[in-house]
Order: sequence, then structure tokens, then C-alpha cells
Amino acid sequence: MTKMTKLALGALLGVALLSTTASADAKKGQKLYQKKMKAACGFSGAKFAAKHTQDEWEKIKGAGQFAAEAAKICPGVKVKEKYVPHLYDFAYEFASDSGNVPSC
Repeated sequence: MTKMTKLALGALLGVALLSTTASADAKKGQKLYQKKMKAACGFSGAKFAAKHTQDEWEKIKGAGQFAAEAAKICPGVKVKEKYVPHLYDFAYEFASDSGNVPSC
């Protein structure tokens, strides 16, 4: 391969990787919490996110247990898999040790 082809393929791969990690959004997670979970949980998103620290949320998500943990915190709530990245970003952004407070 020529240098130009290698460079183009490298750039394409880099853009593809960056676009997938930037697809989750804490604001969208906040809106999802308000719309799908707040009524069932009975408390605000600030209390939900503050149930764990950022490190704890990270470990829960890494173990693939975010939906189960959300159901444990809010009995009766079933989190769809497509919502997990957004809700995780919301919980991580407003965790008990983050210093941030959501407006919901």
C-alpha cells in the first residue's frame, strides 16, 4: 500500500472510533430518566445518580450490570439496552462525588 492509502485508512478508522464513543450523552440520559424512570422511582435524577460514586458507576457499567443496578435502585423499572449508554453517562456525570447537580 502507498503512504497515502495507509494515511486515509488510518484517518477513517480514527473517525469511526471517535464517533462511536461520542454517541452517548448525559443530557439525553437526563431526559430519559425524567421521561421513563422518574415516576416509577419516586425520586429525582440527582438522588438516583448519587447512589454511587463515579468509580462505582464505572465498575457497574464495565460488568454489564447497569440495567440490573437501575432496577435494584428503582424496583419495577426495566431499562432498555439502547438507553444504557445515555443513562450511564447521566449517572456518571452526576454521581455522588462529581460535584454536579442535575436540574431534574
